[in-house]
Amino acid sequence: MSVSVEVASDVVEAACLPRLIRLAPNLVGAAFDVMKMLPAAHMVDEAIREGRIGPGTTVIDTTSGTFGLGLAMVCALRGLRLHLVSDPAVEGFLAQRLMDLGAELTVVREPAADGGFQAARLAVVEQLCARYPDHFVPSQYGNVNNPLAYAAVAEQIAQVVGDVAYLVGPVGSGGSMCGTARALRSVFPSLRAVGVDTHHSRLFGQQDGPRLLRGLGNSLLPSNLDHTVFDEVHWVDASPAYAATRALHRQHALYMGPTSGAAYLVAKHLARRREGTVVTLLPDAGHRYEATVYDNTWLAGVCPDLRLDDRLPTDPEMVTAVPMRGEGWQAMAWERRSLHDVLADQDGKS
Repeated sequence: MSVSVEVASDVVEAACLPRLIRLAPNLVGAAFDVMKMLPAAHMVDEAIREGRIGPGTTVIDTTSGTFGLGLAMVCALRGLRLHLVSDPAVEGFLAQRLMDLGAELTVVREPAADGGFQAARLAVVEQLCARYPDHFVPSQYGNVNNPLAYAAVAEQIAQVVGDVAYLVGPVGSGGSMCGTARALRSVFPSLRAVGVDTHHSRLFGQQDGPRLLRGLGNSLLPSNLDHTVFDEVHWVDASPAYAATRALHRQHALYMGPTSGAAYLVAKHLARRREGTVVTLLPDAGHRYEATVYDNTWLAGVCPDLRLDDRLPTDPEMVTAVPMRGEGWQAMAWERRSLHDVLADQDGKS
């Protein structure tokens, strides 16, 4: 094994790109420690370059997970003031880590009637913008520099992996999958993009509702989500995602979060087709989930029928319309259509 030694200028430079790991002859995992650090750095650095962030600027945004952590790391290293807005989903130790990095944190306790906690958090962001006239809101859901940041990931994959048939990844803001897929298609035009959502998420046409599986899905429709990028969409519930997360650790010693487990489940299914190389985005490490997904007692309480062995489901239930009351693992051919066209088409057939 050869060792390449290079000293990075900071942790962002050292860890913003993923490790590329072969999980099967035609399956590669792109494993990030904190994937959202990459777009956070790109959005902040572009704003500094363009003069939208100066010495007295307060950076403000909403988050319940790794985007906030990535943003806090970047702002700490750039010497910037940061105020984050979250909800009860932010775990105690993550909240402490954000504050240790110098971020001020406001936790919204009640969801909005329409749009849930996401809408409630955005309302507080508006209030903070009024409080701090000199402010910058990265806005991962609408900032075009979010998807543009992933051109670096696409370049890495193209150079190291070569020809890619499928790109698989969880969808939340739309940035990682849309940005990486667009950039990869400039090199591999036939690339098929497969989005992984969860049930009760609005991203691909379902109604918003309670979601046990966090880190993907959304209560709102981000403008960075371009539905026409996707060839196929999968909806994965918490139980199969948790089982796949533990299998990923057991089989490959990859200690990742449950969104990575959901993507791994779908990617393994596609790799079995033997239609070319599958690359799957694995967004974050598993340390935030030691008291949940990696705790058997917690798992038994929330998913009592869950089996922690290597007998994962191998194939989804294929559907021809958005499963409005879906459960388990379902998938449909999206065929690079807009959300409007998909829903109009199935309304016309009903």
